[in-house]
Amino acid sequence: PGGAGDGGRGGRGGRGRASRSPRGPREPRPKRRRGPLIAGIVIVAVVLAVGVSAYSFAAPKVQQLVAAISGSQEPDDYSGDGTSKVTITIKQGDIGENVAATLQRSGVVKDSKVFYKLLLASPDVQFQPGSYALKKKMSSKAALAALQDKDNRVQASIVIPEGTALKDIEAGMVSKAGLSAAEVSAAAKDLSAYDLPANTTTLEGWLFPATYPINPGWSATEYFKSMVDTMKEHLSAAGVAEADQERVIIFASLVQKEAGLAADYPKVARVFQNRLDIDMPLQSDATVAYGTGNTHRVTTTDAERKDASNKYNTYVHDGLPPAPISNPGDIAIKAVTNMAQGKWLYFVTVNLETGETVFSDTYAQHLVAVDQFQAWLRAHPDYQ
Repeated sequence: PGGAGDGGRGGRGGRGRASRSPRGPREPRPKRRRGPLIAGIVIVAVVLAVGVSAYSFAAPKVQQLVAAISGSQEPDDYSGDGTSKVTITIKQGDIGENVAATLQRSGVVKDSKVFYKLLLASPDVQFQPGSYALKKKMSSKAALAALQDKDNRVQASIVIPEGTALKDIEAGMVSKAGLSAAEVSAAAKDLSAYDLPANTTTLEGWLFPATYPINPGWSATEYFKSMVDTMKEHLSAAGVAEADQERVIIFASLVQKEAGLAADYPKVARVFQNRLDIDMPLQSDATVAYGTGNTHRVTTTDAERKDASNKYNTYVHDGLPPAPISNPGDIAIKAVTNMAQGKWLYFVTVNLETGETVFSDTYAQHLVAVDQFQAWLRAHPDYQ
């Protein structure tokens, strides 16, 4: 605008005194197109008038006016074919607006409105329910083309490893099945939909670890119901009576988080059962960690182990925790229903590379095993 303003003073003499022809008054100059020029002068005048102290307030308005004049604006779309991979799901019954919202929510496109506007200009486009391998930060044009490419359609699935916690399963359903976090959370809280025992307080523990194919027509409740029904089938196959299901799941969820090698699962179950039989606290760090909201570790601090307000703290509260702390698989369930025989009250892993675990009958024996573990740590400082 400053350049346009200076140019507006025109004339061959600039701002100096203009030369005159000796033959008399010169002819009037042809009128110049002054639209952008006047707009530029107005912008400068506005900024100068409000002063430096008010520029921060006026700047956005000025930028909008400049954009209107020049035709430029802040990009509301990504450019290119994208960066990191992401899988999105188009559900049965989704319309264009739903697809656009899913793409923005997954980080594929920058603005759903831009994608939807492009979609409206492409009347021949039709979406098929299913999962698609796309990329984050794609241009709307690239995203639309990718959704039309059958090679990008994938058979996505929700994979639940043994010991996964409910909140991680919920996150997987949002990212893989194209469901909203609100819908998944609401479905998880509606326990009446899954025909669970009357004393059940959470879906935690009732979702059998397995691979569940994405069904674009399913709701969050239908996915959860499939997982719960699968758990019931495995409990039945393990010979667990309906009246005992909740307790077995709680017990198995604890074994699932504490045991290492498959061969040790029945021994770990026996240790905890032996403690229950003599009213000895279970002292499981996995339960304490779960009660703090951390589902990805089993180690705890002294303060956490002393916190009586944590209802999952089995250092200060006797018996099993009030609810499951993970979703156990077959090996943990069978360990609880078919425990090893022994008098062990303690166990400690003494080799983190091999998973070797020592089981002890007495505390004195246990201290020897702890010394063995500490010696291993000193020999392997990278693990500390």
